[in-house]
Amino acid sequence: MKHSVRVILVTGAALLGASLPARARPGTPVDDPVAGKAKYSIAQVMKALHKGEDSIGKRVGRGQGTKEDFAKLVEYYESLPLNEPPEGGSASWKKKSTALLVSAKALNEGREGALAAYKQAVDCKACHEVHRPE
Repeated sequence: MKHSVRVILVTGAALLGASLPARARPGTPVDDPVAGKAKYSIAQVMKALHKGEDSIGKRVGRGQGTKEDFAKLVEYYESLPLNEPPEGGSASWKKKSTALLVSAKALNEGREGALAAYKQAVDCKACHEVHRPE
């Protein structure tokens, strides 16, 4: 009797796990480009990609980015939408930071029009006016 109850419980748990949406199951890839936990803080991303005249972001914006630069953009920008903005609404933050991530992925994949999309998405002033504290 104890064995059959255990089998029923294990089977029920397995069925429940299978019925959960993909994002609720650990280790399952999802289509959402911003699912998960941030690897880098906003400050770390800005420092790594945008600080200085010869930063990765500036090189890429000038059309001088390398494959390594594009990969670094993707690596760091993946964290932006996962962080909470210090100011402003979350919806605006997610939209702006996801646009950076999507354009960086397009650059990394060599898609046509990716540089123009990146230049539009990397509008520092538009983001800082809404989300950067004074």
